[in-house]
Amino acid sequence: MTDTSIRRQQTDESREARTTETEPTEQLRTCPECSGRLIDDDEHGETVCDDCGLVVEADSVDRGPEWRAFDAAEKDSKSRVGAPTTKMMHDDGLSTNIGWQNKDAYGRQLSSKQRQKMQRLRTWNERFRTRDSKERNLKQALGEIDRMASALGLPKNVRETASVIYRRALGEDLLPGRSIEGVATSSLYAAARQAGTPRSLDEVSNVSRVERDEIARTYRYVVRELTLEIQPADPVSYVPRFASELGVSDEGERRARTLLETAKREGIHSGKSPVGLAAAAVYAASLLANEKVTQSEVSDVANISEVTIRNRYHELLEAEHPA
Repeated sequence: MTDTSIRRQQTDESREARTTETEPTEQLRTCPECSGRLIDDDEHGETVCDDCGLVVEADSVDRGPEWRAFDAAEKDSKSRVGAPTTKMMHDDGLSTNIGWQNKDAYGRQLSSKQRQKMQRLRTWNERFRTRDSKERNLKQALGEIDRMASALGLPKNVRETASVIYRRALGEDLLPGRSIEGVATSSLYAAARQAGTPRSLDEVSNVSRVERDEIARTYRYVVRELTLEIQPADPVSYVPRFASELGVSDEGERRARTLLETAKREGIHSGKSPVGLAAAAVYAASLLANEKVTQSEVSDVANISEVTIRNRYHELLEAEHPA
């Protein structure tokens, strides 16, 4: 058999194979009753016959977007392609980030020349990502917020809120005369209180690069200038974290909540540190539940003195069992 005959035979076989593959598709696109043409009704999610009206398929999956757009600009604004935007990055997460691993797509190490090239690209990429002093300020502050939030165990929504507060402070020109770290720490402290996951000033100052007094002063200034609505810290909001770190049982945690609710009804919480009240309530509840928790352990977790714990402890028990 010649080469021409072999090629002709292979061509005929491939044509027959294609015909066999398309036959089921063609059969699916014709009406099983009258062999008419099928059309897709996207509005109702059905496949119907154009001739006899038979519904061949219903409840088809809509693979398009769930939103509607009436012009190109609206379509571009609603389209969600790529990573989500985030206020935790100075450019909202829209820029390109070149990884630090000197490897190609197959995991192989780059050559020395390629590594030098990638390092130059990283350098220029960082320069283009922060075009002016305002963006450099924002990049440094948001990095600080993320670092401190990680150290304090705060969730992502608190970091996002803190980033928005800092952006507002920067936009309203509140930073002159104040340090970037101070305003960033104050923003995180305010965001944690707004989200109902407060941290004490001492806890925040331990992970910050500025002093406690500066954080408190800057916090009051930012809250006043931005008119942030922040409710006074509730001692009950500290209880779950203290109980978890001390290994107190659910029963002990419930008793601590009961002690604090009684204290609020009696009004003894007014003018006192919510952290101290929460720590004393957890200590008292652990004793009532026959759990061995010392004042020293509570002091280390809550970052307050043992004297404060003892004073608040007696006040809570007096409110629970008045003479």
